[in-house]
Order: sequence, then structure tokens, then C-alpha cells
Amino acid sequence: MSETEKIEINRGLKGVYFERSATSDIDGKAGTLTYRGYSIHDLAEKSTFEEVSYLLIHGELPKADQLAAFDKALKAARSLPEQVSALIASLKNAHPMDVLRTAVSALATFDPQRDDASVEAMRAKGTRLTAQIPVLIAAHNAARSAKTLPKPDYSLSQAANFLWMMTGEKPSAETAQLMDRDMILHAEHGSNASTFTARVVIGTEADLHAAMTAAAAALSGAAHGGAAEDVMKMAQEIGSPENAAAYVKAKRAAGEAVTGFGHRVYRTEDPRARHLREGVEKLSAAMGQPKWYAILQAVTEAMKPYARFGVNVNVDFYAGVIYYLHGIPQDMFVPIFAAGRAPGWVAQCIEQAQNNILIRPLTVYDGPAPRNYQQIGSR
Repeated sequence: MSETEKIEINRGLKGVYFERSATSDIDGKAGTLTYRGYSIHDLAEKSTFEEVSYLLIHGELPKADQLAAFDKALKAARSLPEQVSALIASLKNAHPMDVLRTAVSALATFDPQRDDASVEAMRAKGTRLTAQIPVLIAAHNAARSAKTLPKPDYSLSQAANFLWMMTGEKPSAETAQLMDRDMILHAEHGSNASTFTARVVIGTEADLHAAMTAAAAALSGAAHGGAAEDVMKMAQEIGSPENAAAYVKAKRAAGEAVTGFGHRVYRTEDPRARHLREGVEKLSAAMGQPKWYAILQAVTEAMKPYARFGVNVNVDFYAGVIYYLHGIPQDMFVPIFAAGRAPGWVAQCIEQAQNNILIRPLTVYDGPAPRNYQQIGSR
């Protein structure tokens, strides 16, 4: 490279646009989010996870007959191949994200359209994966607890069936709706780390299962998917609302971040957060554990002075409490993120495949200058 050639490096690809996308639009300054043009507020308040999944995978909201067919396809995929169930059982003591990515990869072997790269085949495979990922999570949860995995209930929605298979208890309508909303809010979010990873893999012309496996691997990193789990750990460490202010003060004095605040994109409150806040308040009260919501609100109050610096509450601040109140182990929180994000990954993979180009960024070499090779005895 010429010494006179000026190169601007954007570490982490921050601020770099690598492609056009019609899946979601994020305005970090205004604090807005849309899925294919629809406000996240309308979708969270009026839609369902099934409808949103169809919207992302197919590009438009479904008509009644389209939604019925899509729902039927989702429900038909709620059972797992016996070999995959056995694989999960053999890995029961592994970390949930390790099990999830391994199981997603294994599902490729049994998918009848694995080698079909057409858009219609990708939509069909993506629909099956959207249905199967929650079942994989529930199967691992049952295996490591030495419990029998509840059979899928085909009368239940995707979110309600997930809670049923995770806990063995049929959720109330209100509880199911809150989980449904949580999954809608996590369904798609632009070119985040796991989605970008999926697009890179699809860009090599690998199959959809490979891309989804890679996305799950990227999500397993604490810097991407771990916030919900960390918020619950923080709430447990604080212990009571009265301790929140001192906790925040100590964290800020040490120059440490307060989990659940701040976002790589948003400079205002994450627009998704408010849709879980009220639900967590009601669920905490219904479960007889109102202190968790009270602790979170006390932390929010203590963090208000930092809002002017763009450090605001994000969606994962409330999500972890929802899972915790259902008795779901905390290391399962990140896999649940994947259960919600699956249709967004699928949609972005389809988009990449339809106008594909190999994603191949460059790095600037800053290693040693050219030097002569020396035999091992002379080094």
C-alpha cells in the first residue's frame, strides 16, 4: 500500500453502510424503529409474533388465509427429529447457547430442502427454524432438568407454546401476550452483530442453517446478547429498591457501565423498552414478587441524570425479569433472545441472497516491515 494513500478506518464498521435493506429502519437520534415500514409501537400493541414473523419473512402483513397457512406451517414444525433430541440429551450439561447452535446446525441434515437455495425454499426453511428454535431451547431445558419435555400444544400460539414447553404450565392469556410482545420486540433490529454474521455466511452461498448457526454463535457473546441475563444479576445484587441509588453511584464513580442502559444505536430511550415496562410491573405483582420491578424502577430513577448523555434504558432492561419470574434459568435468557430474533435473521438472509455479493472488507496492515526469513538455528 502506498504511504501517501489515505485510508479511514472505522473500527467495528461503525457508521459504515454496507448494503440497502427493507427489513427494518432505526433512527437512533429520534428513537424510532419500524419493521418494513410499520411502527414497532403499532406492532407491539396490535399484532402477534406470528403476524410479525410473516411480515419479516414474506415482506407484507398477511391476509387471513395467509396467516392461517403460515400458522399451520409453524405448528407443523414444533416436533424435532429423534436424532436431534438425542443429540441435545447428550449435551445436556453444556451451555445453552452451545447446545442451541449445535442443534440448529444438526437440523440441516434433516431438512428436506437443505440444498434448495430458492427464495421460496428459504422462506419455508426459515419458517421451520422459527418454530424449531424455541423447541430446541425447551428440549435442552427439560434434558438438563431430568424432566420429560411437554408435547407441543397445537392450540397455543408460538409464545404460549414456548412457555408451556419450558415450564410445564399453561400460561394465562396476559402472560402469553407479554411473552408474545417480548418476541415481537426482539424479532428484528437492523445490521446488529448476529444479523451481519448471518449475512456474511449467506454471502458465501452457504445454506440457511449454516447462517443461522453462525448468527447464534455471534449472539452467544456477552457484548451482544448477554444484557438481559446481566440485568437480572444486577437486580439480585442490588437486593432492594433502597440500595439502587448507592449501587448506581458506585458504578459511575468507578467508570463502569450500568447494565441495561445505553445502546450502540439509540441516543434516546430504546423505543421497545416501554412496551415491556408495564407488563413487567403487572407480572411481578401477579407472581407475588413486586420487588424486582421496584428495583428496576429505582435504578431507572437513579440513572436519570445520565440521560442527557444518551445513556438511556434499553429493551433488555426489562426482558430478563420476565423470564426469571417464569422460573427460567438465567443462562437460558440469551437463547430466548434467539427465539425472538429468528424471523429477522431469516428475512435478512433472504434479502442478502436475492442480491448477493460476497462480503469482503479490508484491513490495513500495520505489522512488521518486510524482513528476511532465517533458518530455525539462526533465530
